[in-house]
Amino acid sequence: MNVARTESGDRPGAGPRLDTLCRVATPEGCEIELRIAGPVARARAWFLDFLIRLGLWVLLGIVASQIGDFGIGLLLLGAFLLEWFYPILFEVYRNGQTPGKKSCGLVVVHDDGRPVGWSAAFIRNTLRGIDILPVLYAAGFIASLLNVQGKRLGDLAAGTVVVHVGRPARKAPEWSRDVGSEAPPFALTRDEQLAVIEFSQRAVLLTPERAAEVAVAAGPLTAGLDGEAAVRRLLRIGNFLLGSHPPRTAG
Repeated sequence: MNVARTESGDRPGAGPRLDTLCRVATPEGCEIELRIAGPVARARAWFLDFLIRLGLWVLLGIVASQIGDFGIGLLLLGAFLLEWFYPILFEVYRNGQTPGKKSCGLVVVHDDGRPVGWSAAFIRNTLRGIDILPVLYAAGFIASLLNVQGKRLGDLAAGTVVVHVGRPARKAPEWSRDVGSEAPPFALTRDEQLAVIEFSQRAVLLTPERAAEVAVAAGPLTAGLDGEAAVRRLLRIGNFLLGSHPPRTAG
């Protein structure tokens, strides 16, 4: 896992991010930055893992249907292994990443940044049976909204957190540069204008992943766009609201 480390005190004057960026001090005097994953990124990873399990379910059902009564026992055993040991085995043996998490750049770690082991992986995944209640992980989603690290009940019990995998440092996010200006596609209320302006002024303090999640949540303003494209659209609208209008073409 590529986690960003900086010597304590190496960044005087660096403003705190408005993202859920968790800094953990190590005994060696270094600081590990854990970029907490939001519900959108986690839901995407879960859905990809669900598709993988669904494919295995179909394959298992086909095999079970060919071997008579013994197939029923095989199907039940396979269901148990898929639902409970699929995430546990991947998190223990694949550095905290199921295939879905890996494809989304997410990883499960302990609160202090250590890799998860058998105990933590077993606890967090066993409690998925509670997180999923009453439907569609409602309990887990509500729990994630009630703590700053976005933890579901399983994470709270296991002392784990889902974070974005660190990437090599770069000078500045692409969307923090001059992006121009663009009028909103429809009239905005005063509160909506203030929200867009506040985002445009603070986006540089967010991690790229969280900025993209916030921009996509703007709905109609970024319809059809995602990721960096959505952030750029919202920044252009913010610049327009602040008085930076695009130059008129000669007619």
